[in-house]
Amino acid sequence: MKTQNHTVPQTPIPSGFGPRTTALEALGGQNLAGKTAIVTGGYSGLGLETVKVLASAGASVIVPVRTPEKADAALKEVPGVEVERMDLINPASIDSFAERFLSSGRPLHILINSAGIMASPLNRDSRGYELQFVTNHLGHFQLALRLWPALKAAGGARIVTVSSRAHQLAGIDFEDPNFQDRPYDKWLAYGQSKTANALFAAAIDKRGEPHKIRAFSVHPGTIVTDLSRNLSTDELRAMGALNEQGEHVFTEYNDERKTIEEGAATVIWCAVHPQLEGKGGVYCENVDIAVITDTPYAPGVFEWAVNDTDAERLWTLSEQLSGLKFIV
Repeated sequence: MKTQNHTVPQTPIPSGFGPRTTALEALGGQNLAGKTAIVTGGYSGLGLETVKVLASAGASVIVPVRTPEKADAALKEVPGVEVERMDLINPASIDSFAERFLSSGRPLHILINSAGIMASPLNRDSRGYELQFVTNHLGHFQLALRLWPALKAAGGARIVTVSSRAHQLAGIDFEDPNFQDRPYDKWLAYGQSKTANALFAAAIDKRGEPHKIRAFSVHPGTIVTDLSRNLSTDELRAMGALNEQGEHVFTEYNDERKTIEEGAATVIWCAVHPQLEGKGGVYCENVDIAVITDTPYAPGVFEWAVNDTDAERLWTLSEQLSGLKFIV
């Protein structure tokens, strides 16, 4: 694969951590008292574990959700957490949440874009945009831009966006990102959205670096969470995610298959660990910066998810689709 457009050192540190590292271990003993974090999708799966670890270190955490009642139940025993209403497929809802947060006058030290949907049937938002692209990428793009003043005010902030090895399934179709003219394929749509997550991190990191705002994308590993709700029994069985009782759990774990605590480790590491000071715009997995690869289903990131040319093309496309213009 060509890498001449790639401007970020996509090279392992190495960190000394690995696939069995838990989120609490990846925290590295950081004291987050006085820090404020926003975690989308923070009431289930990886997002919930991320919130628990951040809160345990003293951070104030805001979890914006579409259904606050469900989130309240999941988070009732986690200290220092606020639940707010926001729907990633509703631009007005994102604006309203961001305005409420900005009006509080608080700086934002950590923004974690963890909410997402996977391999869903074809659905569109009110604008006609394909829902996986909207939920996983475009809504988070809008959220980050709206929260930019609070990120700048932190005097040092990080944006972490949950991508996936599924980015290897598809790059961005810049001519037809919303499947208006091509047949819909749920996995190609998911892969495109996960590539978008990685390219977004590269593009916003370049804009944020002068303000000490650094961004990362993360492959958490393969974890059985509510994200798999759209998968058939055959699909779950093929990925080894059904036990003899028919429950949605892995029958064995490896470097790719992880527990939720292990899956959230790279997210936490990118959000707070000092090993990443002065770095950004990179795709990470197994609690380290990943290598570039062109081998499908292998560890690493495909070049189409990290090259600067496509990152800028996606940024322009995202501004056009959202109607937003980035203001430094």
